[in-house]
This record gives sequence, structure tokens and C-alpha cells, in this order.
Amino acid sequence: MDLFDYMKEVTLENESPLASRMRPTSLEEVVGQEHIIGKDKLLYRAIKADKLSSIIFYGPPGTGKTTLAKVIANTTSSRFTQMNATVAGKKDMEAVIKEAQSQLGMYGTKTILFIDEIHRFNKGQQDYLLPFVEDGTIILIGATTENPYFEVNSALISRSIIFELHALEKKDIEKLLERAVSDKEKGMGSYQAVLDEDAKEFLADIAGGDARAALNAIELGILTTDRAGDGKIHIDLQTASQCIQKRVVRYDKTGDNHYDTISAFIKSMRGSDPDAAVYYLAKMLYAGEDIKFIARRIMICAAEDVGNADPNALNVAVSAALGVERIGMPEARILLSQAVTYIACAPKSNASYMAINEAMESVKNKKTTVPPHLQDAHYGGASNMGHGIGYRYAHDYPNHYVEQQYLPDEIKGSRFYRPEDIGYEKEIRKYFASIK
Repeated sequence: MDLFDYMKEVTLENESPLASRMRPTSLEEVVGQEHIIGKDKLLYRAIKADKLSSIIFYGPPGTGKTTLAKVIANTTSSRFTQMNATVAGKKDMEAVIKEAQSQLGMYGTKTILFIDEIHRFNKGQQDYLLPFVEDGTIILIGATTENPYFEVNSALISRSIIFELHALEKKDIEKLLERAVSDKEKGMGSYQAVLDEDAKEFLADIAGGDARAALNAIELGILTTDRAGDGKIHIDLQTASQCIQKRVVRYDKTGDNHYDTISAFIKSMRGSDPDAAVYYLAKMLYAGEDIKFIARRIMICAAEDVGNADPNALNVAVSAALGVERIGMPEARILLSQAVTYIACAPKSNASYMAINEAMESVKNKKTTVPPHLQDAHYGGASNMGHGIGYRYAHDYPNHYVEQQYLPDEIKGSRFYRPEDIGYEKEIRKYFASIK
């Protein structure tokens, strides 16, 4: 590298965004995600021992997927290369594989390939990687914000370990903000900025677990705020709210915060108070809450608290969720309002919610076997072992119902779903009473 190249690299590093400069280079610097990188956890041990297999990091934006890949790059003895699936094409992939084969063949050096946004690769691109993952030419590390079980080739999934990253906790974001303001080497320490406590709490809360959003906001605040009479840059609550473009309406020192508001919102829908529910909806929208987050909570409430008392509630909630993604704000507020008021006014039943909880508990505590007459008799030799023998086809009987045992012998007679005597579940109760 000549002097010109060196100066160019230094300049780019100094001018890169704060979130990029503050990215950890070692496991000890990583904040949060203790459930996968705690000192007794598999990923921590694998990185420290430099014994990695193919991995897929899955989680919301700003939770550290790329950060962990960079940490691996700084600690591994393997050759590390990366690409972004949004811009990489077939030729890029072929070049990476060719170089990986060369490094492995000539020097015995393994290649770790990090692919950001791997869900953006189509099936053909993912299929192309599979044989090279299988034969050890590359160790794949993929990062995705989408559920990999839906978006990533099942063959790649089966050959990888999935690590789900969670949204960072408020205390984690606060720690990162403190580090960013004080760090003179990689952060904004040389600016002599002072971050007020309520501003720090606000940014950590409103960031919603996204470290990048919080760091971008504090960087913008420091760079655009004039120095006060004491020669320092003071970041107060008003400045913080402007920098992250969120209003302060739901964040104050009395505890009227995100979690309280969403709790009141859900409880109002559950409690059949449409006025309170739509008020808390308005409060969240005014404060700039993520409309997709709101829509997810509405869908959960529709299934958990309305259930089969009004099966259409879930249809309304899902339709609203799809709609808000397509049209955005401000019109999305209308769809959300319709869904919220519908669910608040619908008859309520948590029978489905209780049913799956009890069934999961039963599965956890008792080992069972599928009754022989319900077992699959179609594969070769199965019927000779008694599989499917004695099964009665419901449609051959009056009312398309026939009495027979479906639950395993070990839990015979158990009851999980108990429909309420309200709404459509009242009809379900009548139906079962008429056929049994």
C-alpha cells in the first residue's frame, strides 16, 4: 500500500458513520446477545476456539449480525471474505469460490464467506453455494432480517446452525451511547459532548433495540448542535427527539413509556373498550411508533383474546397488517383503527390460547405414541405392521363424524380446547353437542 492509498483508507475510516466506527472488533466489546455469546455459550466457545461451522444470524436490524461477522473476521485464522446479496451476482460468487478453492488447495487455508442479507439471494444462487458448503470449500455465515426457515434454502438451513439475535435491551443501548459520547478514538469523545440523562433514556427507549438508529441519532445531534457557553455540546431531550425524528409524547420520567403504552393498548382491546384502544393507538402513532410493530400486536390480540369467538377478527388484523406495509403512513392509521375497533368490539375468548398452552405442557411432560389406526399406512410394508388398520373415514358417516380415538393412549380423555359460550364459539359448542 503506498502513501496515497494509506491516506485514502485513513480518511474513509475517519469519515465513516459513527455506527460503523463503533463496531466492536472483539467479543469482549460486544454489547448484548448474552444468550448466544455468553462465556458458556456455544457461539462464544466456537469463535474463541476458531472452530466454526456454517452459521446463519437472524434478527432485526441493528442487533449485531454484521458486528458478530466482523468479530469472527478479526479472530479467525481462516481467510475471511464478504458480499452483500443485494448487489452480488453469479460472477461474484464464482470468483469467491474459485479463490476459496485455490487457497484451500495451495495453502490448506479455509475461507469464511459472510453474506449479508442472504435472504435476497434467489433459489438458484443459494443452490449454487450448497455443494461448496458441503465439501468444506467455504464456511458460510449468513445474516438475515427475515425468518431463515422461510427465506433460506432448506438444504443450507440443515447444514447451518441458526442463531437468533434479539433486539438490544434499553440498558445495552444506553451503554453504547455512553461509549460513543466518551470514546475519543472511535467515538465522539473529542467533541466534548454532554448527553443529558433523560435524552439518553429517550434515545435508548425509542431506538427499539436498534443500536444503529441510536448511534446515528447521537452523531447527528453532536454534529449539528452549537457549543454552549461552557464550550461543550449539550444534547438535551428536545435535541434527541429531533435527531431521531420521534416525538417525546410517550417518554417521560413518570414511566409513561413504550412498554406501558403498548400494555394499555392491548389490555384495552382485550377489555372491549374501543375508545381507550383507539386512543392508545393514536398516542403510539403520534409518537412515531413503528406501524408494523403495532400491526403485529393487533394480530396477536386477535388470536389470543378473540380467537374463535369471532374468527374474522384475525382476518381483519392480518389484512390490516398487509395493508399498512403497502400504503404506509398517514393512511395506514385508518386501517389500524378499523382493526383495533373491530377487535375491541368483538366477543372475546382465550380458549385457543389456553388450548395450545396446555397441549404444549402435555407434550413436554408426557411421551406418547400415535395410535396405530392413525399411523400412515401408505409407505411400503406399513399396513403389514398394523399401521392404519381400523381407521374410520369420517366422511363415510352421518354428519361427517364418527366416534373414534384420536389422542394417544397415554393421554386418552384429555381436553385442551374448551370453547366458550359466546360468539361463534357458542355455535361450536352446539355443533359438538349435536354430534356427540
